[in-house]
Amino acid sequence: MRALVQRVTTASVTIAGKQISQIDAGLLVLVCAMQGDSQANADKLVAKLTKLRIFADEAGKMNRSLLDTGGAALVVSQFTLAADTSRGNRPGFSQAARPDDGKLLYLYFCKTLQKAGIPVKTGQFGADMAVSLTNDGPVTFWLEV
Repeated sequence: MRALVQRVTTASVTIAGKQISQIDAGLLVLVCAMQGDSQANADKLVAKLTKLRIFADEAGKMNRSLLDTGGAALVVSQFTLAADTSRGNRPGFSQAARPDDGKLLYLYFCKTLQKAGIPVKTGQFGADMAVSLTNDGPVTFWLEV
């Protein structure tokens, strides 16, 4: 699985002009299931994400995790993270999991993240979404398991 993780002060998802999810301080997690991924990959990503020390401590150093801060996660499915842009000008997405498999892993990831103690809000799998955020820092990380 791949994830683009952004530390945010606020983030939201809007579909057809209606806001469906919103968080304050925490992480916006754009996530993509790849071909061959399993629940074990999702478990590894959750373990990494919950313990990733990217929030400031009292000294201003990145030394606190999402679990430490009590922040929330807004998790949005984004198959375009699987894009192969190595040839030509048109990205290829053949490395992405099939939609049915991707949806199952996305839902499993969200559920597992919530079980780990993180308040989770979501986008809508497969929908055309408008994602708004205020990146804090800016702090952005690419994770792949």
